Amino acid sequence: MVALVWPVLAALALAGCAGLSVSINDRPTQGAAAVEAIAFVTPAAIRGAATLAAPAAEGTPEGFAPAIFGSALDPTPGPTETPSPIPAPTLGPPLPPPTVVVAIPPIDFDAARATAQANGLDVGFVNIGFHTGPGGNANGLGDYMRKLNDAGVPFFLKSADAGGPIFEAQNIMKANEAAGRFVDHTLVFRLTEPRYEAPFYNRAVSPEEAAAASWQLNRDDQPPELEKEYYWVETLNEPGRYGDDGQLQIEWLGRFSLATAKLAVAEGYRYAAFAFSTGVPEPEDWEHPAMLEFLRYAGEHPDQVAVALHEYSLTTECIAPFCATPEPNPAHIPYPYLVGRFQALFNICDKYGIPRPTVLITEWGWEYDRVPEPVPALEDIAWSSWLYAAYPQVKGAAIWYLGPQFGGIATQAQRLIAPLADYAVSHYYIFDPGIGRIDVELFRPNPPTLLGPELLGNQATPFPRPREMP
Repeated sequence: MVALVWPVLAALALAGCAGLSVSINDRPTQGAAAVEAIAFVTPAAIRGAATLAAPAAEGTPEGFAPAIFGSALDPTPGPTETPSPIPAPTLGPPLPPPTVVVAIPPIDFDAARATAQANGLDVGFVNIGFHTGPGGNANGLGDYMRKLNDAGVPFFLKSADAGGPIFEAQNIMKANEAAGRFVDHTLVFRLTEPRYEAPFYNRAVSPEEAAAASWQLNRDDQPPELEKEYYWVETLNEPGRYGDDGQLQIEWLGRFSLATAKLAVAEGYRYAAFAFSTGVPEPEDWEHPAMLEFLRYAGEHPDQVAVALHEYSLTTECIAPFCATPEPNPAHIPYPYLVGRFQALFNICDKYGIPRPTVLITEWGWEYDRVPEPVPALEDIAWSSWLYAAYPQVKGAAIWYLGPQFGGIATQAQRLIAPLADYAVSHYYIFDPGIGRIDVELFRPNPPTLLGPELLGNQATPFPRPREMP
């Protein structure tokens, strides 16, 4: 990300995001889900006398809002005309949100998982980690990784250009293997020099030829100490919906990404495609035949092919606007059109009977050069990790940014390392691993994140930021 003026808002109505709207027939009520939304495990519970803390108000746990789909507070527009999907299996009602469990470490996650699975459920973790790079301020990152690993909690780590952090995490994973244990850490690496993306923008060749040149260039320059089975490779960054020629490039993206994915899989690598900017693409873009073909391949290869996305709130006031400022500048974009936008992708996959692909949120945060103070930042992380825990295909998100430049954001982000480590080893989630219809309203944040109908005009999809931003 380069220090640029905040992006202007494009003249696109929220109708462009209508793919996030889904039916609410037969969904579980928010009140019913809220009663079980948070389970506090007390010291007495550790000794065998478990107690559940009552929600702050009947049917409404503190920090989570009642469902408002279809009410006066609903910013989502009605459905727009889209291509006819192929026949797909009928999904059941939306699944209830995850239950948040708070416990005193160390937590026996194997026992917690066995208990959950015996009841048809599963265990999820706080899967928000860090994005780092050469330089900056990553003091404590190694301690963070070791603390989570020792506790049995997976961490998510993205590095641009700096192979060292990925190598350190790789060694942790290899030590686990030698000890006969497995912790599902997720590592992502990208080379950021413009020449590594240049083949993608070469319109003198076919997308498949561009993919072959891009893959060879990126593959050959991977840090030699990194072993391909332990990490995901990104080759693009925020390519945008439109190419340098001003033409929509969704077909090119789909064909290029499918060809790259097949080359990576054939050579035993893990490939993370796209790395779309926050607010990109539009839901209907996923329905282009070339994109659907890529998504089918990704859905068939969940351990080798992923969709990389970036999710930012574009404000430090909250992670899922609206925030408490009545006249923000720039205007805030409400949930789920920035953070939580990945649900549009899953909704399209469900519509076409495609398995939901693995998703990596390889950049996540607030602004390109600012991070909130640790306490409000952790509140935002708590909500976001609860949302992501409902979708096991989302492997995690990387907080921007421990690397250099960008107004010294690394110094601000570094202050989150220790408190996030403490939070991650003391909180986990119980979720239903099944597949139900997506209802984004089940996760809408509580006021003051959402204020009132007077602020709910037609908000535009944010104009994508330049692709140079790492």
